[in-house]
Amino acid sequence: MQHRAALSNMAAALPGRCGFFLEKKKRFCKMIVSRGRRFCGEHATMEEGSSRRIVCPLDPKHTVSEDKLDKHLKKCNSREKPRPQVYYVENINSGPADGDDTLQQVSLSEQSRTQLESLLDKLKTAVTGLQCDVEDRVLSHSALQEELNNPKNGDSAHKHLKQQSSILGHLEALGLLGRGRCFVEFGAGRGKLSHWIHEALKTRDDPETQDHLESLDDLQLLLVERCSTRFKVDGKHQDVGVEFERLQVDIQHLDLSKVPLLTQKKLPLVGVGKHLCGAATDLALRCLLETPGLRQETGPPRKRLKTSEPAGPESAVPAELPGPGPHPDPRLHPGPVQGLAVALCCHHRCEWRHYVGQKFFLQRGLGAEEFSAFCRMSSWATCGLRPTSQDPPPRDPTSQRGDDEEHEPAEETDAVNGFLSAAEREQVGRLCKRLIDGGRIHFLQTRGFDSRLSRYVNSRVTPENVLLTAVPSSSLSSC
Repeated sequence: MQHRAALSNMAAALPGRCGFFLEKKKRFCKMIVSRGRRFCGEHATMEEGSSRRIVCPLDPKHTVSEDKLDKHLKKCNSREKPRPQVYYVENINSGPADGDDTLQQVSLSEQSRTQLESLLDKLKTAVTGLQCDVEDRVLSHSALQEELNNPKNGDSAHKHLKQQSSILGHLEALGLLGRGRCFVEFGAGRGKLSHWIHEALKTRDDPETQDHLESLDDLQLLLVERCSTRFKVDGKHQDVGVEFERLQVDIQHLDLSKVPLLTQKKLPLVGVGKHLCGAATDLALRCLLETPGLRQETGPPRKRLKTSEPAGPESAVPAELPGPGPHPDPRLHPGPVQGLAVALCCHHRCEWRHYVGQKFFLQRGLGAEEFSAFCRMSSWATCGLRPTSQDPPPRDPTSQRGDDEEHEPAEETDAVNGFLSAAEREQVGRLCKRLIDGGRIHFLQTRGFDSRLSRYVNSRVTPENVLLTAVPSSSLSSC
């Protein structure tokens, strides 16, 4: 009886659906057709009098009518995008090209037990005496309270809202959340973090801010994202006096000193990011602190001063840092870097060339080879408790941010399973993350910033729950 029903279903296409029969699937195509048409776009060649469809020369995954090829090539999503001519500088934030980036990658599964034990000994020696503890500091901000209490938000939306609320809470606690600043969101995606920063500053009633505001034209939000993103929220903000700008460029090639928005009013810069995957965190730190022409504050955040008073010369000192290319005209400098708050994740996607803590590693007798191994082992912190029989195969990491919060492991190894329990693997993974982040804190301290690591949300919200924050400081704490 079921066989007869299946045969009857194959006898005709569904109403409003394509009439092309898929021999391999033994059914009709289910694509919706245009009014008055019998076949969908992919099978339009079956239509009498229709033009021949050919494979798109830019992307073989789709086809196009031959007579409309020229028009299609101008708007195809796979067409080569023109490079920005102003702020695009090839590999400006990549780090030194010293040849270590060509190091042969050896997977942990190919390491012998002796080699793995040697790596673990080096790891334990390197973290001994490291004063970079991660403190529990879950904060929130009132601007998101209504959305957090909204029952229409599902579990996924609620999870992201909790993280955004805590990041804003940390910004406020550090004195970084206020007007008279330009917030640079790295790996912006849809721009939700910038959206909530804007909402918090739009609704807050800060007498100190209101004193010096003759207009609202003192808030800038610069969103940096290398991919074309759908459903962006920054385009919905049309407030007078608030400037939103989106740059579609890889952080690796972004010269902030050449972004026109930043050189117009020279507002202090605050770097933010929610889950900058792996090397993207290092690229963002280099972008903020090693870009020629950028300055950084050496005093406390401006919020602690009256903004009606002009900043003294001691509040901003030009960064004497080497960088590619000539130094730009000082009159075109952006404002000083006032601080940052970046949620870290996917340490197994870090790369030695981009890593800002190379000097930190070398001081501990470690190099590119150990760094590569520790990056792979860092994934055990978020997958160490999973039974080995359920371990997924390795994936090729390519994105700069963890949009779906799926922080997949780099790999697992039977050799490790032979002498380390799941709990021990998790502890080793956490030590690897701590060591890698210790190098980032060391980098920030050498640039005149006081930095800390905080668990900003519960691990049930996301396993990657560590926030890196930094503000200028005249007295550096040792790490």
